[in-house]
Amino acid sequence: VQLQASGGGLVQPGGSLRLSCAASGFTLDLYAKGWFRQAPGKEREWVSCLSSSDGSTYYADSVKGRFTISRDNAKNTVYLQMNSLKPEDTAVYYCARNTYYYCSGSRYEYDYWGQGTQVTVSS
Repeated sequence: VQLQASGGGLVQPGGSLRLSCAASGFTLDLYAKGWFRQAPGKEREWVSCLSSSDGSTYYADSVKGRFTISRDNAKNTVYLQMNSLKPEDTAVYYCARNTYYYCSGSRYEYDYWGQGTQVTVSS
């Protein structure tokens, strides 16, 4: 079981990035999948989740309306489209597989994690 995150980089405020998380060794669509982020000196925080039961999506208030989570079952990949990026979005972003098919904001309900991809928003 492996998750491989990619797509991070340096972007100016107001810009966009799309993160990808490719899964191998299991069928990603059978599980809820989430994105978390961790800024220097801060706790890892939940960003978004996509349920496998009905495709419902959930977002932290800080990113609602700017970020969109989606999936491509054929590619066994989940994405995080990030628009209108702000300096406070700067963090290492992690994708993760939930133990269950429904979403949760608790990191302790996610059993497999990608390696993280750095997102830096700065002018």
